[in-house]
Amino acid sequence: MDAPVMLLDSASLWFRAFYGVPATLTAEDGTPVNAARGFCDMVARLVRERRPGAVVACLDRDWRPAFRVRALPSYKAHRVDPTAGDPSAPVGGAPDAEAAPPELGPQVNIILEVLDAIGIPTAGAEGYEADDVIGTLCATESSDAIEVVSGDRDLLQLVRDDPTSVRVVYIARGVSKYELYGPEEVAGRYGVPLDRAGEAYAEMAMLRGDPSDGLPGVAGVGDKTAAQVVSKFSSWEDMIGAVLDRSDARMSSAVRAKMARAGDYLAVAPGVVRVAPDAPVDWTGERRTLPHEPVDPDRLAALAQRWNLSGSVDRLTAALRGE
Repeated sequence: MDAPVMLLDSASLWFRAFYGVPATLTAEDGTPVNAARGFCDMVARLVRERRPGAVVACLDRDWRPAFRVRALPSYKAHRVDPTAGDPSAPVGGAPDAEAAPPELGPQVNIILEVLDAIGIPTAGAEGYEADDVIGTLCATESSDAIEVVSGDRDLLQLVRDDPTSVRVVYIARGVSKYELYGPEEVAGRYGVPLDRAGEAYAEMAMLRGDPSDGLPGVAGVGDKTAAQVVSKFSSWEDMIGAVLDRSDARMSSAVRAKMARAGDYLAVAPGVVRVAPDAPVDWTGERRTLPHEPVDPDRLAALAQRWNLSGSVDRLTAALRGE
């Protein structure tokens, strides 16, 4: 099997870096660089330990896509920046802008410049989240193996063995304590069927909901009940059919009643929770294999010096060289 293609849920990494690395780390002009340093160190460790054949940094072109909001207006609504759209708001405010620390935004630009100078490509899709970009690449990349790096458990829906091996390097507890999830691990942890673990995980997520994303779920149905329900059916459509068919003994009357009351939500949940397999992905950068040397070493050196990133950049370039 070829070395895996590593797909980074980039925002997941730089948010964790921002909150995990002291804000006292700054450039000479006082600009915070804790997220940029932490991001570079995280990627260096992942490359060194997982030895991918390529790395792609996947980006949110739209963190709250219109198609998801049309289907479910509560989707991420509580995370919208309250100053967005206000003419008196700072430059950069926009409708449906995500509430985020003001010190993070400038560091994202630094991170993207560093990636470009090193030769690690980025991928995004207008109107879609990074999750959708990752889902599309998992569906379309001609690779024997893909590893998705994220702290978002929603991406566990992508794990599979055929035709491509897709694993999730789950970093919710930090890169140093990552957990590797494939179908067996998802089935063992969440109690869903092994033969369709990723798909069943997505169905379980629809039923239980997720307050952090504004997904109401089915009232009275938690992880355990959701896993038990999806395990009895071959697909989402099969399960929804049992809600309507009172003679279907695979679903208890109590669960049927709860799901019937959530009928409007269940009708739109698949389009909100499932990642898109066909987002119009665009790329920056040409490289599709791991860059063992920076593509623009002079620019990278200048960025490292300007932003006080020399140590982190050195560690990342060393990891790319296999050192």
